[in-house]
Amino acid sequence: MPSLSITRQGWIAYAIAAVTVVLDQISKLWILGLLGREPGASLPLLGPIHLTMVHNYGMSFGLLRDSDWGRWLLIGFSILVVIGLAVWVHKATRPLLAVGIGLIIGGAIGNNLIDRVIYGYVVDFIDVSRLYFPWVFNIADSGISVGVALLLLDSFLSEENKLSHQTE
Repeated sequence: MPSLSITRQGWIAYAIAAVTVVLDQISKLWILGLLGREPGASLPLLGPIHLTMVHNYGMSFGLLRDSDWGRWLLIGFSILVVIGLAVWVHKATRPLLAVGIGLIIGGAIGNNLIDRVIYGYVVDFIDVSRLYFPWVFNIADSGISVGVALLLLDSFLSEENKLSHQTE
């Protein structure tokens, strides 16, 4: 029977996922209280950064935005991704891997599970379009993006480490 024990890095990943979800949801409650639910409402925050209410019904590039079944497809896919990543990180031993997976799990739960179930869309509000980044995003999106970057970095560093051990 396989061991059910979780590594220290696994616990760190789960903690990072929980913190990401909490920060994401608190920020969304705050922005909904500040701007309301009306799409397009916007306030300048700091220089080129604005808070702009956007209802994201789809996924990247607006895919599936016009279909109700797409919402449930994204929720189901997110559940599978979260389960897969949670199993993967269960035995993690590398810190970057654990942090990256934790951020992705937290982002997936915050965006595609909680938001889509409660609101029917993802609440996006961080607007840096004045810096030539046209998409409005949120903390969960940032967690997913940084998490993926950390997974790529971890993969690169672990491969480099394997190669250096082979040449010794």
